Amino acid sequence: MAIDPKLRRAARHAQPGATAEATTARKVPLTVERITDAALQVVAAEGYDALTIRSVTKVLGTVPSSLYAHIVNKADLDDLLIGRLCSQITLPEPDPARWREQIRDVCVQLRDQYLQYPGISRAALAVVPTNLEALRVSEGMLAILLAGDVEPQAAAWGIDALSLYIAGYALETSMVRQRQKDPDAAWVVSQDELIRRFTALPEETFPHTRAHAVELTSGAGHQRFDFALGLLIDNLAQRAT
Repeated sequence: MAIDPKLRRAARHAQPGATAEATTARKVPLTVERITDAALQVVAAEGYDALTIRSVTKVLGTVPSSLYAHIVNKADLDDLLIGRLCSQITLPEPDPARWREQIRDVCVQLRDQYLQYPGISRAALAVVPTNLEALRVSEGMLAILLAGDVEPQAAAWGIDALSLYIAGYALETSMVRQRQKDPDAAWVVSQDELIRRFTALPEETFPHTRAHAVELTSGAGHQRFDFALGLLIDNLAQRAT
């Protein structure tokens, strides 16, 4: 009798490293790890929008029903993907004297993991993580904030705010990068062109936009990310017990 895939997922969450694998004879057994690898391959090559159960089975050379012996649905696959990315995050031993630097470093690591796979941060939005690796990162972030004497409630909501910002930033960056590859994507313009457009606006209606066109369009690399991340962390520092 086939094991309910929901029970398989519960087993993965309850026992680190434990998976209930199918016992059917295969030259290369289908495993949760292989499914996750294939899903990441799809996202890396075509973006998160291309990720479906069928696209994963195409990479694996199998059929959808074989995947459902290991995963519950697409949401379960998303959970595995975020868990895999979180497994790459290095967590420090919380240091009260360096907690701001430590939480910033974890956030940057997570951002960089998301940016390797275009649009994958969508899988982390509007969901409660249950993968053990995702929970490990959340636990580590909470430990860092508590070490900095941030109030527990502020620390809990602060992790949520940081996570949402990282996911949103990575998603926007991935979308821009993808559209920049399209020669017809005329809306992706240079800073010089944006400044020209802003300064050409009617002064009586847009006086501040015209006057501060440079500031509104400035920022190279991850400067804007670092700025917003600093605002969030500084605000958490003000909520120390």
